[in-house]
Amino acid sequence: MTNLRVSLVQTDLVWEDPAANCAQLEERLADLAGKTDVVVLPEMFATGFSMSPSGAEIGRGPVLQWMQVQASRLGALMIGSLKVKQQNSFLNRLYAVHPDGSFVSYDKRHLFRMGAENEFYQAGDKQVIVSYKGWNLAVFICYDLRFPVWSRNVGMAYDAAIYVANWPAPRANAWRTLLQARAIENLAYVVGVNRVGTDANNLSYAGDSLLVDFKGGLQLDLQAKDQIFTSELSAVDLADFRAKFPAHLDADLFSLSSL
Repeated sequence: MTNLRVSLVQTDLVWEDPAANCAQLEERLADLAGKTDVVVLPEMFATGFSMSPSGAEIGRGPVLQWMQVQASRLGALMIGSLKVKQQNSFLNRLYAVHPDGSFVSYDKRHLFRMGAENEFYQAGDKQVIVSYKGWNLAVFICYDLRFPVWSRNVGMAYDAAIYVANWPAPRANAWRTLLQARAIENLAYVVGVNRVGTDANNLSYAGDSLLVDFKGGLQLDLQAKDQIFTSELSAVDLADFRAKFPAHLDADLFSLSSL
Protein backbone atom coordinates (compact mmCIF):
# COMPACT_ATOMS: atom_id res chain seq x y z
CA MET A 1 0.00 0.00 0.00
CA THR A 2 1.65 3.19 -1.23
CA ASN A 3 0.45 6.78 -1.17
CA LEU A 4 -2.60 7.53 -3.29
CA ARG A 5 -3.00 10.68 -5.41
CA VAL A 6 -6.61 11.89 -5.49
CA SER A 7 -7.96 14.65 -7.77
CA LEU A 8 -11.04 16.58 -6.66
CA VAL A 9 -12.99 17.97 -9.61
CA GLN A 10 -15.07 20.92 -8.42
CA THR A 11 -16.91 22.34 -11.42
CA ASP A 12 -20.08 23.95 -12.70
CA LEU A 13 -22.46 21.69 -14.65
CA VAL A 14 -24.58 22.19 -17.77
CA TRP A 15 -28.18 21.35 -16.98
CA GLU A 16 -29.34 18.01 -18.46
CA ASP A 17 -26.71 18.00 -21.20
CA PRO A 18 -24.43 14.95 -20.83
CA ALA A 19 -22.53 15.63 -24.06
CA ALA A 20 -21.65 19.20 -23.03
CA ASN A 21 -20.58 18.15 -19.55
CA CYS A 22 -18.41 15.31 -20.81
CA ALA A 23 -16.80 17.55 -23.43
CA GLN A 24 -15.85 20.29 -20.99
CA LEU A 25 -14.62 17.79 -18.41
CA GLU A 26 -12.54 15.87 -20.95
CA GLU A 27 -10.66 19.02 -21.91
CA ARG A 28 -9.97 19.94 -18.29
CA LEU A 29 -8.98 16.43 -17.19
CA ALA A 30 -6.42 15.90 -19.96
CA ASP A 31 -3.60 17.44 -17.92
CA LEU A 32 -4.06 14.83 -15.17
CA ALA A 33 -2.73 11.96 -17.30
CA GLY A 34 -0.02 10.15 -15.35
CA LYS A 35 -0.32 12.63 -12.46
CA THR A 36 -3.13 11.11 -10.41
CA ASP A 37 -4.52 7.78 -9.24
CA VAL A 38 -8.17 8.64 -8.54
CA VAL A 39 -10.40 11.29 -10.16
CA VAL A 40 -13.55 12.22 -8.27
CA LEU A 41 -16.40 14.00 -10.08
CA PRO A 42 -19.53 15.52 -8.51
CA GLU A 43 -22.88 13.77 -8.09
CA MET A 44 -24.85 13.53 -11.37
CA PHE A 45 -21.97 15.22 -13.17
CA ALA A 46 -23.57 14.63 -16.57
CA THR A 47 -26.93 16.33 -15.89
CA GLY A 48 -27.00 18.17 -12.59
CA PHE A 49 -29.32 17.07 -9.77
CA SER A 50 -32.40 16.55 -11.91
CA MET A 51 -35.71 14.81 -11.19
CA SER A 52 -36.62 14.12 -14.82
CA PRO A 53 -35.89 11.25 -17.24
CA SER A 54 -33.82 13.55 -19.48
CA GLY A 55 -30.23 12.44 -19.87
CA ALA A 56 -30.65 9.12 -18.05
CA GLU A 57 -28.21 6.34 -18.97
CA ILE A 58 -29.58 2.99 -20.12
CA GLY A 59 -27.23 0.03 -19.77
CA ARG A 60 -23.63 0.79 -20.68
CA GLY A 61 -24.57 4.15 -22.09
CA PRO A 62 -22.41 6.91 -23.60
CA VAL A 63 -21.43 8.57 -20.31
CA LEU A 64 -20.29 5.32 -18.72
CA GLN A 65 -18.34 4.60 -21.90
CA TRP A 66 -16.85 8.09 -21.66
CA MET A 67 -15.75 7.32 -18.10
CA GLN A 68 -14.08 4.15 -19.34
CA VAL A 69 -12.19 6.06 -22.02
CA GLN A 70 -11.06 8.71 -19.54
CA ALA A 71 -9.98 6.11 -16.98
CA SER A 72 -7.81 4.48 -19.64
CA ARG A 73 -6.35 7.76 -20.92
CA LEU A 74 -5.55 9.09 -17.46
CA GLY A 75 -4.47 5.77 -15.97
CA ALA A 76 -6.75 6.48 -13.02
CA LEU A 77 -9.86 5.28 -11.23
CA MET A 78 -12.81 7.49 -12.27
CA ILE A 79 -15.58 8.07 -9.72
CA GLY A 80 -18.85 9.94 -10.23
CA SER A 81 -22.61 9.39 -10.19
CA LEU A 82 -25.13 9.36 -13.02
CA LYS A 83 -28.88 9.29 -13.54
CA VAL A 84 -29.57 5.71 -14.67
CA LYS A 85 -32.72 4.05 -15.99
CA GLN A 86 -33.05 0.34 -15.22
CA GLN A 87 -36.21 -1.30 -16.53
CA ASN A 88 -39.00 0.91 -15.10
CA SER A 89 -36.94 2.49 -12.32
CA PHE A 90 -34.45 5.34 -12.07
CA LEU A 91 -31.32 5.19 -9.91
CA ASN A 92 -28.75 7.70 -8.73
CA ARG A 93 -25.83 5.37 -9.45
CA LEU A 94 -22.18 5.96 -8.71
CA TYR A 95 -19.64 4.26 -10.95
CA ALA A 96 -16.04 3.56 -10.01
CA VAL A 97 -14.32 2.81 -13.32
CA HIS A 98 -10.87 1.24 -13.46
CA PRO A 99 -8.28 2.01 -16.18
CA ASP A 100 -8.91 -1.40 -17.75
CA GLY A 101 -12.59 -0.53 -18.25
CA SER A 102 -13.97 -2.71 -15.48
CA PHE A 103 -16.23 -1.00 -12.97
CA VAL A 104 -18.30 -1.38 -9.84
CA SER A 105 -21.45 0.56 -9.03
CA TYR A 106 -23.20 1.89 -5.94
CA ASP A 107 -26.83 3.02 -5.84
CA LYS A 108 -27.56 5.92 -3.50
CA ARG A 109 -29.12 4.62 -0.30
CA HIS A 110 -30.50 7.83 1.22
CA LEU A 111 -32.70 9.78 -1.17
CA PHE A 112 -33.17 13.48 -0.48
CA ARG A 113 -36.89 13.75 0.22
CA MET A 114 -36.76 17.55 0.60
CA GLY A 115 -35.92 17.64 -3.11
CA ALA A 116 -38.40 14.85 -3.99
CA GLU A 117 -35.55 12.51 -4.94
CA ASN A 118 -37.34 9.68 -3.12
CA GLU A 119 -40.35 10.14 -5.42
CA PHE A 120 -38.35 9.73 -8.62
CA TYR A 121 -35.45 7.42 -7.78
CA GLN A 122 -35.22 3.98 -6.23
CA ALA A 123 -32.96 3.58 -3.19
CA GLY A 124 -30.04 1.19 -3.15
CA ASP A 125 -29.47 -1.29 -0.34
CA LYS A 126 -25.81 -2.30 -0.57
CA GLN A 127 -22.68 -0.63 0.73
CA VAL A 128 -19.75 -0.69 -1.69
CA ILE A 129 -16.01 -0.65 -1.03
CA VAL A 130 -13.69 -0.35 -4.03
CA SER A 131 -10.19 -1.81 -3.86
CA TYR A 132 -7.59 0.11 -5.84
CA LYS A 133 -3.79 0.19 -5.61
CA GLY A 134 -3.87 -1.39 -2.15
CA TRP A 135 -6.44 1.08 -0.80
CA ASN A 136 -10.02 0.30 0.17
CA LEU A 137 -12.34 3.16 -0.81
CA ALA A 138 -15.92 3.33 0.47
CA VAL A 139 -18.19 5.26 -1.90
CA PHE A 140 -21.27 7.30 -0.99
CA ILE A 141 -23.53 9.94 -2.53
CA CYS A 142 -24.46 13.33 -1.06
CA TYR A 143 -27.34 12.87 1.46
CA ASP A 144 -25.71 9.59 2.64
CA LEU A 145 -23.30 11.87 4.52
CA ARG A 146 -25.95 12.72 7.12
CA PHE A 147 -26.31 9.09 8.25
CA PRO A 148 -23.27 7.91 10.24
CA VAL A 149 -24.43 4.31 10.63
CA TRP A 150 -24.38 3.82 6.85
CA SER A 151 -20.83 5.20 6.74
CA ARG A 152 -19.59 3.18 9.71
CA ASN A 153 -16.12 1.76 9.12
CA VAL A 154 -16.80 -1.66 10.62
CA GLY A 155 -13.57 -3.53 11.29
CA MET A 156 -11.55 -0.82 9.54
CA ALA A 157 -12.88 -2.17 6.24
CA TYR A 158 -11.97 1.02 4.37
CA ASP A 159 -9.10 3.49 4.33
CA ALA A 160 -10.93 6.42 2.75
CA ALA A 161 -14.57 7.38 2.26
CA ILE A 162 -15.55 9.28 -0.88
CA TYR A 163 -18.73 11.37 -1.07
CA VAL A 164 -19.86 12.87 -4.38
CA ALA A 165 -22.48 15.60 -4.06
CA ASN A 166 -24.71 18.38 -5.29
CA TRP A 167 -24.94 20.04 -1.86
CA PRO A 168 -26.57 23.51 -1.93
CA ALA A 169 -24.79 26.54 -0.47
CA PRO A 170 -27.31 27.27 2.35
CA ARG A 171 -26.29 23.99 4.02
CA ALA A 172 -22.55 24.36 3.46
CA ASN A 173 -21.79 24.37 7.17
CA ALA A 174 -23.44 20.96 7.60
CA TRP A 175 -21.49 19.59 4.62
CA ARG A 176 -18.13 20.71 5.96
CA THR A 177 -18.86 19.65 9.55
CA LEU A 178 -20.17 16.20 8.64
CA LEU A 179 -17.22 15.43 6.35
CA GLN A 180 -14.87 16.12 9.25
CA ALA A 181 -17.02 14.09 11.64
CA ARG A 182 -17.05 11.06 9.33
CA ALA A 183 -13.23 11.19 9.13
CA ILE A 184 -12.76 11.44 12.89
CA GLU A 185 -15.22 8.72 13.88
CA ASN A 186 -14.05 6.27 11.19
CA LEU A 187 -10.27 6.82 11.49
CA ALA A 188 -10.11 7.30 7.73
CA TYR A 189 -9.46 9.89 5.08
CA VAL A 190 -12.62 11.48 3.71
CA VAL A 191 -12.98 13.06 0.28
CA GLY A 192 -16.05 15.20 -0.43
CA VAL A 193 -16.53 16.58 -3.95
CA ASN A 194 -19.31 19.09 -4.57
CA ARG A 195 -20.21 21.24 -7.58
CA VAL A 196 -20.28 25.02 -7.98
CA GLY A 197 -22.63 27.33 -9.88
CA THR A 198 -26.42 27.56 -10.04
CA ASP A 199 -28.74 24.92 -11.50
CA ALA A 200 -32.05 25.19 -13.35
CA ASN A 201 -33.94 25.06 -10.06
CA ASN A 202 -32.11 28.25 -9.00
CA LEU A 203 -30.18 26.35 -6.34
CA SER A 204 -26.72 27.77 -5.67
CA TYR A 205 -23.71 25.56 -4.94
CA ALA A 206 -20.67 26.90 -3.10
CA GLY A 207 -18.31 24.00 -3.69
CA ASP A 208 -16.44 23.49 -0.41
CA SER A 209 -14.95 20.25 -1.71
CA LEU A 210 -12.68 18.91 1.01
CA LEU A 211 -10.00 16.32 1.62
CA VAL A 212 -10.06 15.58 5.35
CA ASP A 213 -7.41 13.53 7.09
CA PHE A 214 -8.08 10.79 9.66
CA LYS A 215 -7.81 13.31 12.53
CA GLY A 216 -10.42 15.59 10.99
CA GLY A 217 -7.88 18.11 9.72
CA LEU A 218 -8.42 19.89 6.41
CA GLN A 219 -5.72 18.70 4.04
CA LEU A 220 -7.41 20.33 1.05
CA ASP A 221 -10.19 22.94 0.83
CA LEU A 222 -11.31 24.08 -2.62
CA GLN A 223 -13.67 26.71 -1.18
CA ALA A 224 -15.92 28.22 -3.91
CA LYS A 225 -13.59 28.24 -6.91
CA ASP A 226 -14.24 26.23 -10.07
CA GLN A 227 -11.05 24.15 -10.02
CA ILE A 228 -9.38 20.75 -10.01
CA PHE A 229 -6.82 19.98 -7.35
CA THR A 230 -4.78 16.87 -6.57
CA SER A 231 -3.47 15.81 -3.18
CA GLU A 232 -1.91 12.69 -1.74
CA LEU A 233 -3.18 10.27 0.90
CA SER A 234 -0.37 8.90 3.07
CA ALA A 235 -0.50 5.16 3.76
CA VAL A 236 2.19 5.41 6.45
CA ASP A 237 0.55 8.27 8.33
CA LEU A 238 -2.82 6.50 8.31
CA ALA A 239 -1.37 3.21 9.58
CA ASP A 240 0.68 4.96 12.28
CA PHE A 241 -2.30 6.90 13.61
CA ARG A 242 -4.53 3.82 13.72
CA ALA A 243 -1.82 1.94 15.62
CA LYS A 244 -1.34 4.75 18.15
CA PHE A 245 -5.03 5.60 18.55
CA PRO A 246 -7.04 2.38 17.98
CA ALA A 247 -10.43 3.79 18.98
CA HIS A 248 -12.13 1.32 16.65
CA LEU A 249 -11.33 -1.47 19.11
CA ASP A 250 -13.85 0.08 21.52
CA ALA A 251 -16.62 0.58 18.96
CA ASP A 252 -20.15 -0.63 19.73
CA LEU A 253 -21.33 -3.70 17.85
CA PHE A 254 -24.36 -3.35 15.59
CA SER A 255 -25.83 -4.66 12.37
CA LEU A 256 -27.80 -3.06 9.54
CA SER A 257 -30.84 -5.28 10.00
CA SER A 258 -33.56 -2.94 8.79
CA LEU A 259 -32.68 -2.85 5.06
